[in-house]
Amino acid sequence: MSNKGKKIFLALTIIVPMIIYCYIYYKPIIQNAPFRKNDFVSMTYKWGIKDTLENQYNSADSSYQYVNSRDSIIQKKVGLKSDDILYMHAKANEIGLWNFPDTIGRKSAKSVAVPRYDMFFKYKEKSKHVVIYGDFDGNPKLLDAAMQMRKVIEETINQAEKRSGK
Repeated sequence: MSNKGKKIFLALTIIVPMIIYCYIYYKPIIQNAPFRKNDFVSMTYKWGIKDTLENQYNSADSSYQYVNSRDSIIQKKVGLKSDDILYMHAKANEIGLWNFPDTIGRKSAKSVAVPRYDMFFKYKEKSKHVVIYGDFDGNPKLLDAAMQMRKVIEETINQAEKRSGK
């Protein structure tokens, strides 16, 4: 066999199957790639006890409502800067929010004071909605990651509220 024939044989038996394999393997990964920051539309975050989610933030209209220590409902307009959105988006990628199940925990009829957190990230083509129940008894790493994301969102909203209050 000539030198040129050996190169063609090598390409057909090794390189072409490798390219086909990479295409088949990486196509779903690229299609389900993490959400892009540039495609961000809005974020909604609600929290409270059981089904009463009196505390909520919506970045689309900058509305922020929460119950203070005197059980009064406070309503404010708190806008997030692009740096805040970038920070939350980067943390969501780092924590792996996009791979979380839609529901972490389950609704419990037994306990009266079970906290519930509802996170909804809306992008141009995709969205991610995660509900976290406080009585989760599954994988502790998943609960820890979800609570980290909850804390990041709350801290970001609180910092934006402090900025707008000055």
